[in-house]
Order: sequence, then structure tokens, then C-alpha cells
Amino acid sequence: MPTILGQNQYGKAENRVVKITRDGATHHIKDLNVSVALSGDMDEVHYSGSNAHVLPTDTTKNTVYAFAKEHGIESAEQFGIHLARHFVTSQEPIHRARIRIEEYAWERIEASDATSQFIGADEVKHSFVRKGQETRLTQITYDGERWEVVSGLKDLVVMNSTNSEFWGYVKDKYTTLKEAYDRILATEVSGRWRFNWTDDEQRMPNWEKSYEQVKKHMLQAFAETYSLSLQQTLYQMGSRIINHRSEIDEVRFSLPNKHHFLVDLEPFGLKNDNEVYYAADRPYGLIEATILRDGCEPRIPEDLTNL
Repeated sequence: MPTILGQNQYGKAENRVVKITRDGATHHIKDLNVSVALSGDMDEVHYSGSNAHVLPTDTTKNTVYAFAKEHGIESAEQFGIHLARHFVTSQEPIHRARIRIEEYAWERIEASDATSQFIGADEVKHSFVRKGQETRLTQITYDGERWEVVSGLKDLVVMNSTNSEFWGYVKDKYTTLKEAYDRILATEVSGRWRFNWTDDEQRMPNWEKSYEQVKKHMLQAFAETYSLSLQQTLYQMGSRIINHRSEIDEVRFSLPNKHHFLVDLEPFGLKNDNEVYYAADRPYGLIEATILRDGCEPRIPEDLTNL
């Protein structure tokens, strides 16, 4: 049976690069995991094995490290843009580059008052602890004419210990869940947001500020919404981002409901007044949705892991 080659790409995945910027005694860290995928005029390497159009994946790896030195890492987005533009414009057979980046955050360790008396404040500006919060993400796609930048985060665990209810839902003969009028609402946020920036260097967003502001509005919406459902909270989180950040047209969230069930303490003669909960890790409700600026079409995949 005749066959033809379909969509394909190749590259070097998970290039771990740590860039230290030394500002005198004060150091700054950028810690990235960079994956490069290239596509274009690559039919012949599949059909005959000819590597005439193939830039070695080892070269893409070396480029990541060289660019960290040559261009620095101002932000994950800016670094990905530099890489994508380089691969598409420097190699004729390459028509499209997709750069995926995870960023791992570090925070400075502060010296105690007692310690700083002996070693001086400057000498602790090179000590860091890995933040135990979210992992930052970005994907940059460039085809020589059009850019698409989608950023996001994962593994951001949040909780409201009150101001959440769940009642009035459909019930049938299999329903055993009791209605809740004061419950814990907890989730582990996976989110992506798509920028409307195309190619105007003058209008390029401040990527670092944008990320911090998106996260701020996301968390404020989670904290301030009196929630009657996780769906309602999700919509408020996305809406607040769209309404406050003009550079973003689309937000998609995947929110697993990290269920906390009240423990029955009556067998022990104890009253559980919304104090003791069983944290169940599975199975869990999974709430997913996209929030769009009015008039925009969705482009973020339903499966966030496919970015």
C-alpha cells in the first residue's frame, strides 16, 4: 500500500540551562528547561535517509547554551523568540520552529541578623533556595512570518479554607454526595494564556511583568470569589486576566478539584465543626475551560500537555 509522510518535526528536548548573571556581589539566576522542535523541507531524510537538510540536534543543543551567553536570558519568552528566529532565518530548509520552555524559580536566602553582623549583607546575595511553587512555561512558534506566544504555569497549588459551597446539583439514585454550604476549595492550577503580539518589536510585551501580573490577577480572583462551584471560580480567574491584561486574548485552565472531605468523628464521640478533613488524591473532579476576549477564536489546545 502506498504511503506518504505526514506532519513531522525533530529537535533536542529538555536542554537544561542555568544562567548566572553577576552584578557585583549580587547574583541573579535563570534556570530553564528548553525543548526545540524544527520542521520544514525534511521529506528526503525520511524517504532516503539523506541528511542534506538536517541541522543536527546536537547543534540545536549547543545553540541554546551559546545563546544563553550571547543574548542572556531576560525572560523565557524573549529567549525563546531569539532561538525561534535564529533557526528559521539561518537555515533555509527549516520553515517552522517551536520552542517550549519551563522555568524554575529561585529566591534569595536572607541572612539572619546575627549572621549578617559577621559576614556582611553582600555576601549572602549568591545563596538561593528553589521555590516550591509553580513551574513557569512558555511556547514560542515562528514560521518566518507569524509569531505565536503562549505562556503559562503548572503545579500551582491553592486553597480557600472557606467561602465555598456546592449544592443544588442534579441528583439521581446513584448520588451519595451531601450538599456543602461551607467547604474547602483547593486545586492545582495548570494554565496557559495566548498573547496577541505578532511581530511589532515596539509593541512587544514586558514578558516578566506580564507573567507576574497574570499570576497576581489569577490568585486574587481565586481568593476573592465566593465560590458556588469550581467552574465559577475558573471563569472569574480567566476573566480577570483578560480584563486587566490587554496583551492577552485567550486563557485556558485545567483545574483538578483537590477534594477535602469532612471526617466522621461521631464514632469517637467528637463533633467535627468543619475542622478535620480527609484529603483525597484520587479520583478527582477535573474542571477545564477556555476564556476568550470577545471576538477572538480559541487556539490553545484542549489538552494543555500538547503545547
